[in-house]
Amino acid sequence: MRHPHARLLVSAALAAVLALGLAGCNTTNSDVTGSIGNVRASADDTPRTDGEWRQSMEAWGARYRQDPSSVEAAIKYARALRAIGQRAQAVAVLEQAAIRNPENMQLLGEYGRALAAAGNLQQALDVLGRAHTPDNPDWRILNAQGAVLDQLGRHADAQKHYTSALKLMPDEPSVLSNLGLSYLLTKDLKRAEVTLRRALAQPGADPKVRQNLALVVGLRGKFADAEQIARQGLSADEAAANVDYLRQVLAEHKRGNKGYVPPPNPGG
Repeated sequence: MRHPHARLLVSAALAAVLALGLAGCNTTNSDVTGSIGNVRASADDTPRTDGEWRQSMEAWGARYRQDPSSVEAAIKYARALRAIGQRAQAVAVLEQAAIRNPENMQLLGEYGRALAAAGNLQQALDVLGRAHTPDNPDWRILNAQGAVLDQLGRHADAQKHYTSALKLMPDEPSVLSNLGLSYLLTKDLKRAEVTLRRALAQPGADPKVRQNLALVVGLRGKFADAEQIARQGLSADEAAANVDYLRQVLAEHKRGNKGYVPPPNPGG
């Protein structure tokens, strides 16, 4: 029997998938393909604040205008544009770069993510499909493709992509998080909980995973456990805010507010 709240989850989980399921992966090299939502470069040079992203946009924008053929400049300029909400402009920059460099898979991955962030899901899926090859698959691209497929309502296909990504990168928290959210979309709350717990146990798991796990546990009726999860590892003020957020989401679902969508993960 379906959980009485499960039918209300689709819009909320889709928002979470777009934010977490396609969020940037923290890498230590130049291969930053495989994510869609908020973007992230290498751990040591990622702008964190809005002001830093704007500085990055200005710096890389100047380099891009000086040399539009530079793939690095195009990618980093577009990444900064997306981070400050200028998604259409980011798509335009990467579209031109992809025309100049149609075989550059790193660029195609970035372009596909930008398209998905802008809501051009089918085009994003087409571009991401060209960003790696069957004989040399990229787990990041598989993860991104899965998130787009979830956005398109193709949840079984999405879960196959996540499973393939996990074969290449076992226990990768961003993929596990996406898979858990995909189970949430298909109203399989038990598997969603198990998978999100596994994601949360991995080093480097996004803090939003904890919030989504608390939501799933709460939707399963385990409210005390959900609040405990929401509080773990946080300061008193942060824990109180997290619990208030959780209660708000659960209350909205209990009232049958299908239009309510929790705020997406701001990511890093």
